[in-house]
Amino acid sequence: MTSRTFFAFDRSFPLVSWPWLVLTLVASTLIGCTSSAGQQGTASLELKSASFSGDAIPQANSSCNGQDGASPALSWSAPPEHTQSFAVIVFDKDSPFGFKFTHWVLYDMPPDKRELAEGVAKQEQLPDGSRQGPNDYDRIGYVGPCPPGHSSHHYVFDLYALDTKLNLPPKASKKQVLKAMKGHVLASGELVGRFQH
Repeated sequence: MTSRTFFAFDRSFPLVSWPWLVLTLVASTLIGCTSSAGQQGTASLELKSASFSGDAIPQANSSCNGQDGASPALSWSAPPEHTQSFAVIVFDKDSPFGFKFTHWVLYDMPPDKRELAEGVAKQEQLPDGSRQGPNDYDRIGYVGPCPPGHSSHHYVFDLYALDTKLNLPPKASKKQVLKAMKGHVLASGELVGRFQH
């Protein structure tokens, strides 16, 4: 009688590890492609502030004096050709509240605008047609930084060039503005200011 030898076959590596490895690589590639596609076609705007000292936000633009503070002067580079409006959103990215605390929501700025003077009026609608929404203090217009404690906080000024006018009513929330902007951003710029007291 011929003896037969049977070899045990370890299925764990070839049947489990390899398929998972392949799926992981495919998923990573797809995520990378999606990220790149999301950025494709969005130009950059150079956003500056003559009010800042380096990256420091001065006391005049803070709310530590018992008032809301004046919005800083902002200026930016020329946007893409078909820009129909601009929007500005400002938030504290170091907020201790667990979310990006909003300091300013401004939208439907005219497409030929290239700057904002210091101290934009805290009105729902401005003479040029620009509109403002509530900040997270539930007040209209800009409210300057005055973080708790003495740690340094970073305030992000985001500027968006849009291919449409949002036509939202005055007092639209940040959430409403961001939703209306979706799919309409032609270019964007970011300026980060630092404040500590």
